[in-house]
Amino acid sequence: MRQGTTGNGLVEDVTLRAEDGYRLAAKRYVPDKPVRAHLIVAGATGVPQGYYRRFAEYARDRGFTVLTLDYRGIGLSRPEKLKQLDMSYLDWARLDLAAAVDEMARPEIPLFIVGHSFGGHAFGLLPNHRKVAGLYTFATGAGWHGWMPRLESLRVRLMWNLVLPPLTLLKGYSPWKMLGLGEDLPAGVFWQWRRWCRFPHYFFDDPAMPGISEQYATVTSPIVAANALDDLWALPRSRNAFMRAYRNAPVACVDIDPKLIEGRIGHMGYFKANSQRLWDEALACFAGWMGQPACVE
Repeated sequence: MRQGTTGNGLVEDVTLRAEDGYRLAAKRYVPDKPVRAHLIVAGATGVPQGYYRRFAEYARDRGFTVLTLDYRGIGLSRPEKLKQLDMSYLDWARLDLAAAVDEMARPEIPLFIVGHSFGGHAFGLLPNHRKVAGLYTFATGAGWHGWMPRLESLRVRLMWNLVLPPLTLLKGYSPWKMLGLGEDLPAGVFWQWRRWCRFPHYFFDDPAMPGISEQYATVTSPIVAANALDDLWALPRSRNAFMRAYRNAPVACVDIDPKLIEGRIGHMGYFKANSQRLWDEALACFAGWMGQPACVE
């Protein structure tokens, strides 16, 4: 395990091993003060863990031990030949994020998840979600184009139906990086994601996914789902369409005015350097669930 020092603590390189043996690259941000709780950042589709570094350092400096990870096929967990990676989109939650939960769960220290987009989907798919005391997720939505404004809906449908399918067939993986959309995606992830985004309630409407609603119904941990009003991919109505699946969990939905921070938030701005006000609200939420003061410097 390689360590480095940044800010008020350590950064450790961690290798997670999923249940099927796949090795995943992760980083653990360890505070140099008493630990308040453990956090896992469950990132968005096609977003490498480095994108969440600023948030991880910010939370670490306030007493939280934070783990970030690259799902299989992404970032430092990408194999040499991505087109040879045969996987399901669900593996990112059921295997990869589940391995992170097992790594960070301690009986004496609360564990929380901070989600981004897919991270809010992943929580309900975890086989070990009962080890997690709560979820605070940003930008989680159902993905259906009908929840988006008209022009964004048109753009998304062009990408799903005309641009990306032939490129994915040609390359054997989905070349998002070439188009400036994010990390390249394994083909299995792309085709499943494309299919589920055709349904208003994502995979809950897919007849090929029996039993998934019942799985989400087993979640009883508290959840906060925060979405910016300028997030065209995950507006509040899209969030509501997905979050209703957590029907046995206390779910609080928060609409974020993008004027709260400088510049637009969109779908990716929640974790940019100027978003500390959003991070403070998430960390205060965790502190509240633990009965602690909101701010511990």
